[in-house]
Order: sequence, then structure tokens, then C-alpha cells
Amino acid sequence: MPGVRDVAADAFITAYASHLKRSGKLEVPTWVDIVKTGHYKELAPYDQDWYYVRAAAVARHIYLRKDVGIGALAKLHGGRNRRGNRPSHHAPCSTGVQRRICQSLEKIGVLEQTDNGGRRISQDGQRDLDRIATAVVEAAKEDEDEDEEEQEQEHEQEEDEE
Repeated sequence: MPGVRDVAADAFITAYASHLKRSGKLEVPTWVDIVKTGHYKELAPYDQDWYYVRAAAVARHIYLRKDVGIGALAKLHGGRNRRGNRPSHHAPCSTGVQRRICQSLEKIGVLEQTDNGGRRISQDGQRDLDRIATAVVEAAKEDEDEDEEEQEQEHEQEEDEE
């Protein structure tokens, strides 16, 4: 059975984000449409569903690494702080956003807190993420099969024309 490690990150994150949005269990704060994700940003994200995408990315990251804190997640999702004519440096993203995402994932049972204050994936969360990863792999196989069938049909049409 394929797991989260066997699936491309972007394919898994988009699939899990759509799952979180469809389920409606994830509690989205009211400020998501106006908040900046880091002090080095000028604007809020353009994507309306950025909270679901970030939650999926956080869940995947914690799944791959056993015990992760808010500071590590802030460093992971940070970016380039442009400092005018001085050289750019890396800056962490907003820890408040990361904390709220972890709290939302804890409420739906995907994450749980550890003794040292970090977060880890729960049994239910691990089962849920593995199920989504399996669905992504199966969808990719179906797409490959359809592409092969289309190529065979095109090849047969070319032979008939000759």
C-alpha cells in the first residue's frame, strides 16, 4: 500500500487540501482573507483556499518528521526578506498562522501535542493521510492508462491513413 512518502508532494498537498475543504471539518478563522503569512510579505495570499493548502502542507511535513514545533514550521514556510539595496535574507513566516493551523488540525484529530510542546501525527491522521495518498496513486495510474489508450488509438488511426 503506497504511503505519503511514495507520492509527489504537490499532488498530495492539492489532494489533501481539497479533501479538507470538502469535508468541512477544518475550522477556518475569520481573518484568513486579510492576514499576511509573513512580515516580509506585502499582501495577503491571492488564493482563497490558501489555509487548506497550508494545513495540508503542515500535516504532510509532520507526517514525514515525527516531532515538529511551531518554530520549525515557521522556518519551513518562510521566504526571502527583501531588504532594499542590502542583500536579501531568509525570514520565518508568521508563527500565529502556523499555530492556528496546528490547532485546527488538532481539533479534527489529525495532530496531537507531544510532551515537549511539539506536534506529531495521530493514528487517525496517519490513516487519513495514507488513504489520500493511495487515492492519489490510483488516480495517477488511471490517468496513465487513459493516456496509453489514447496513444494507441492515435497510432491505429495513423496506420489506417497510410
